[in-house]
Amino acid sequence: MAHGPETPAEGGLPARAAAAGLATTDDWRALFARYSEIVLVANSTASNVAELRAHYPADALFVFFNKVFKVLDQPFEGHAILITRGQPRGAGIVYRGEVDEVLSFFDRAHFLGIMNIRLADDEKPNTSADFHNAATGHLDLRGHFDPLYTEGKVPTSGFAMALWLSELRLPGRITLAGFSARRSEKWRVVSVHDWSYEQVFLRLFARLGKIAIHGGAGSNPYQKLSERFPEIPPAEIALAAAEVLSERLSNTDAEVDKLISLTNIIRSADNFLRRLKPSLLKRRRQS
Repeated sequence: MAHGPETPAEGGLPARAAAAGLATTDDWRALFARYSEIVLVANSTASNVAELRAHYPADALFVFFNKVFKVLDQPFEGHAILITRGQPRGAGIVYRGEVDEVLSFFDRAHFLGIMNIRLADDEKPNTSADFHNAATGHLDLRGHFDPLYTEGKVPTSGFAMALWLSELRLPGRITLAGFSARRSEKWRVVSVHDWSYEQVFLRLFARLGKIAIHGGAGSNPYQKLSERFPEIPPAEIALAAAEVLSERLSNTDAEVDKLISLTNIIRSADNFLRRLKPSLLKRRRQS
């Protein structure tokens, strides 16, 4: 999908394919600063794109991530930009051959292009040619989140962009949609990220007014408890909550250990069958 010549900007907003060649924080800030509403859409069952499109103004910028076919079932006609994450093998949609499928969901007239981000040293950036000549810009954030993120973990693309955009002090509002971090049969919550930390951080940022959460951050029952019983110091409430959470997690770990023990036979059989597969395939090819 070649981006071709730019069309004129509408209402002072960036022209389509405006992301092409952008590489510095100042470049990107100038682009995002032109929008009064920036909506980050997570790949989650909590994201209803049709409802979001109707809720926000027509000139809002929607930020999508990687495999947009997880949340889009028809072309998106609003202003949009796609975030792709460099991985050790490059962007997932590139090495999985999904570029054309992903780009087919964007309206060419309002698609700014691709922001290819890099968060760790082992992540490989991609070229515009890798994205079939779609307008591509780059943002290198290696080490940017190391001072505050959980050691041994890496931020999700959504968390990284939410925090980075908030640091730019843009004039427009930054809203997160579908950032639930909930595991389901369809959606994985991979352990390389610290989902709990990210949820705490984003909710605190929402309560500080640095970002907004579509539908609200939800009421805090512990805050209500503190208001009802002002004689109890907030620190005591926090300690009690942490104590209960710790006990519940310990109990959950104990039950998980039991399940692991009960499924030892099943896992042994599964591993045995997996070891057989290569030899079976080899025999079939030779026969």
